[in-house]
Amino acid sequence: MEKIFISETGPEVSAAIYGFWRWNTAALANQKKIEEIVRYNLELGVNTFDHSNSYNNGKIEELFGKAIASSSIKREDIIISTKAGIRNFSDKSTKGEYYDLSPEHIAKSVEDSLKRLKTDYIDIFLLEHYDPLYTVEETASALIKLLRSGKIKNIGVSNFNVFQHRLLASHLSQPIVTNHIELNLLQSSAIDDGRLDFIKEQYSKPMAFAPLAGGRILNGKDAKAVKVRKVLTDIAKKHSVNVEQVAVAWLYKLGALPIIGSPDKKRIKNAASAYSIKLSNEEWYKLYNAAK
Repeated sequence: MEKIFISETGPEVSAAIYGFWRWNTAALANQKKIEEIVRYNLELGVNTFDHSNSYNNGKIEELFGKAIASSSIKREDIIISTKAGIRNFSDKSTKGEYYDLSPEHIAKSVEDSLKRLKTDYIDIFLLEHYDPLYTVEETASALIKLLRSGKIKNIGVSNFNVFQHRLLASHLSQPIVTNHIELNLLQSSAIDDGRLDFIKEQYSKPMAFAPLAGGRILNGKDAKAVKVRKVLTDIAKKHSVNVEQVAVAWLYKLGALPIIGSPDKKRIKNAASAYSIKLSNEEWYKLYNAAK
């Protein structure tokens, strides 16, 4: 798989990224399974792995760190991104979560992730969700200190709109390398609300999670999903590929880096191999219009 610079200043990442968002069951959350999936991704050329300290309350980071440390995989051969900023209420009777981008929480989160991942540095550290209560100057200062210390190499954001992205960027001495956003055929608001244009304006590429809309593109029964799937099927036949590959190829043509979340090797291979599918502009718009 081709390697791509995520931004002018950011690291060279694989065109597809593997993410552990959905690894929240006992069957998946074990060291052996994680090492198996990491090795399989590397065989396909996928060398970039996306984490968060909120994924299974940090357990996935810990298991990933142990898997890499106990294997022959070299740290310099993989790119690790992780996120922080989403917290659970201390009062367990209160459902839901809240956001915390305070410098204290960010600094502690990085230290904790480094320990769990068993590494000296994080290639891309992302603020996981906008916090309307944070003091941008203080958090930006904390991020710059982390950069200068070498504990993080690049800064990213997740689920930020254009103005939130711009506000943080205006207080940093190093560009934000990516925005981690939901983007797929059934959720393309980032195209319409300016987020995608702004990311490109910064000479960077978005990390697109849920490339198959949580399976809805493949199995959804609603009218929109059925309509899109029919067009996907027609285009897939022309390219002698499957529906899943075309849906991911639609993202590649848009300049996005899809995050593969499935533990199924067949699904991983479909997403990775989709990079070689070159949709025409007409085919891309047929899908876009079907989704509209």
